[in-house]
Amino acid sequence: MSSDRYVIIRLSVMMFLQFFVWGAFFVTMGSYLLSVFQGEANINSIIGQAYATHNWAALLAPLFVGLLADRYFNAERLNAVCQLAGAGLLWYAASITDAAVFIGVMFIYFMLYMPTLALTNAIAFSNIDSPDRQFPAIRVWGTIGWIVSGFVVAQTVLGWVQIPLLQMITGVDNAQASNVPLKMAAIVSLVYGLYSLTLPATPPQAKGERFSLSKTFGLDAIKLMAERNFFIFALSSFLISIPLAFYYARTNDFVAAMAFGEQSASFMAIGQMSEVLFMLLVPFFLIRFGVKWMLVVAMGAWALRYLVFASFPESAALLIFGIALHGICYDFFFVTGQLYVDRKAPVPIRASAQGLFALLTYGAGMLVGNYLLGWWGDSIALDGSSMAGWQQSAFTFWIMPALLALAILLFFILTFQRENHHDPVTQPA
Repeated sequence: MSSDRYVIIRLSVMMFLQFFVWGAFFVTMGSYLLSVFQGEANINSIIGQAYATHNWAALLAPLFVGLLADRYFNAERLNAVCQLAGAGLLWYAASITDAAVFIGVMFIYFMLYMPTLALTNAIAFSNIDSPDRQFPAIRVWGTIGWIVSGFVVAQTVLGWVQIPLLQMITGVDNAQASNVPLKMAAIVSLVYGLYSLTLPATPPQAKGERFSLSKTFGLDAIKLMAERNFFIFALSSFLISIPLAFYYARTNDFVAAMAFGEQSASFMAIGQMSEVLFMLLVPFFLIRFGVKWMLVVAMGAWALRYLVFASFPESAALLIFGIALHGICYDFFFVTGQLYVDRKAPVPIRASAQGLFALLTYGAGMLVGNYLLGWWGDSIALDGSSMAGWQQSAFTFWIMPALLALAILLFFILTFQRENHHDPVTQPA
């Protein structure tokens, strides 16, 4: 085996572990919180606030990376420290029975975890010869890791193949409503932290350079807002990420109560399978439809998914359809958006522009969305722990993000102008 091939395998394992850890507990965290804090008057807000911790961390992570990883420490060593410390926090979180303490611990955890998303990319890019050709093949293993974690937690592959690994080890049947996923993620994070110490050396890339707060947070790219289309795109990106938060925080406990029970984490992985498929189709559709209509389709898929959840909560087939729309929702918007930003931003501020896009979406947009979904759930007295609770409140709960997505879609269609460029990414149909 060539050394180059060996490095790619090692980096692929890194990506697999990176996203296995996150997917192992994040998808089912809402179901776990419903179990632990059952009876709390503000349970929906507790769930929203717990999920919002990763958005706060996403907002602050660039500062962590910019100050430490880019200037002082090897990326693989810092990644190891973050994963090892994160393992301890996840194990501790599995024993917490106070909501405020749990939320605080998860915030500290994600302050360690979210920067590692950039660290793993830095490790990969610094140790391959052809990023355009090699990185996608490495990054896809992250998505595979997320999918596999869902199968392990659900202890089945879509109900066809049983994987009773956790049951044999812990004796727990319904793992997703227990602290088992947190403990599993902690153990894998510990293994991953040790493995990170064996990764290729990745010295800091900006050692000796002056730290720039505006560059770190992507604020250098604010000047792009002067162009009307980019401003509309940026505003729509922020706004559409608000209803997106509803999907990540509440879909698992919703489909668990309505159709799939303890196997729901396995069916949630259909979203990531769809993501892999549509990722491959993005270049094909971009050339034919252009950025505007790719983004329109993505926003339309968001609205459709929530309308399906609201209108047909008792149809297992339509719930699967709604989950499978995730590939279009995510890839057609985020991948297309990243490509659009790459084309619009001049080379000197291209990295800042991508940082600004991430700040508006994963950070600010989803942060607002998580607080909104918590407030909305408590306002309508949603009981997400039972089928009866969801039968009573599904329409009211899911119609909120559906109408938000529809409003943003109409705003974008009416305000974002066609761009007649020769660039295949921005060439309209």
